Amino acid sequence: MLPRPPPQLLQSLRSFSTSASRHGGFISNVGKQPIQFPPSVVLTPTPTALSVKGPLGTTEVPLHPFLKLNFTEPQTLAVAVEDPTEKKQRSMWGLTRTLISNAIQGMTEGFTTPIYLVGVGYRAALEDDPRGKLPGFTGKRLAMKLGFSHSVYVPIPDYIKAEIETATKIVVSCTDKQKLGLFAAKVRSWRPPEPYKGKGIFVGNERVRRKTVKKK
Repeated sequence: MLPRPPPQLLQSLRSFSTSASRHGGFISNVGKQPIQFPPSVVLTPTPTALSVKGPLGTTEVPLHPFLKLNFTEPQTLAVAVEDPTEKKQRSMWGLTRTLISNAIQGMTEGFTTPIYLVGVGYRAALEDDPRGKLPGFTGKRLAMKLGFSHSVYVPIPDYIKAEIETATKIVVSCTDKQKLGLFAAKVRSWRPPEPYKGKGIFVGNERVRRKTVKKK
């Protein structure tokens, strides 16, 4: 039987572990990274939001009262918080930094993602919407054949730009990464990839692990 360590040693080890976790450095690995932005982008902070103006338009990123923006160098923005020991401030630190970075990229280059239609007879085409141009939409729609007895139609919002490169490849672009992801997810929901035959609608570099059918 192993001898039990003396109580003094156990107390010192216990206090060391708790002090390290309680008083250790609190920092966001994402939020601490400075943001570089080109001269064509103008950042205008307000008490509640940060306005990002670029060649492709203008957008705003909401800001919490405890967030601090510092222009440390020309064309460089640093994001900080008042009390990094608080969990909410720490989580919003990295999130806000990511949102600002995405807004800068969206207003300068935009975001683009491909959508692939994989399956026998799967096709996509871009056509005029017979309902006309509704508020918030471009007047165009995606007409897709996805193995149903009918075609599937998806109206294109005015903030989405869609192109048909081939009959089975759709390229969508937008200045807002979140809105682009939501639209791609809406198209994908009509035929999510299935693992047995590998058919479905794939977004970007999406892959599905194939499965074999269990035979009795």
